[in-house]
Amino acid sequence: MTSTDSSAQQLRELARLRRVRDRIDREYAKPLDVEALARGVHMSAGHLSRQFRLAYGEPPYAYLMTRRIERAMALLRRGDLSVTEVCFTVGCSSLGTFSTRFTELVGVPPSVYRRQAADATAGMPSCVAKQVTRPVRNREAPAGSRA
Repeated sequence: MTSTDSSAQQLRELARLRRVRDRIDREYAKPLDVEALARGVHMSAGHLSRQFRLAYGEPPYAYLMTRRIERAMALLRRGDLSVTEVCFTVGCSSLGTFSTRFTELVGVPPSVYRRQAADATAGMPSCVAKQVTRPVRNREAPAGSRA
């Protein structure tokens, strides 16, 4: 295999990974699992997970959960849905798992976030509030910061 062939192969693989990431961004509220995502781009689940982590810094399931939590944060800031309604709206099927992941990424449980969010982002344009409050896996809340 020449370096040109190798470069072309890498570009094709990056394009497939981008399709997976775009699908997660679009369909985060639908039931998605790594096997289904991998089938969609003709990869094995293990290969997809390894390559996705190399390209984006986290495996596909973690990326999906981060997108779901990000959307949940916006819905909780809005304040018109209960935590349970938000959980199911963003595609989670277990309130316990949702609450655990939310707390790990945000630093407080969803019910506490909902109460605090209204004050913290009052008067802030929604586009700014989304950017400032966006969960980032590498910034996971340290254990001592939980309220």
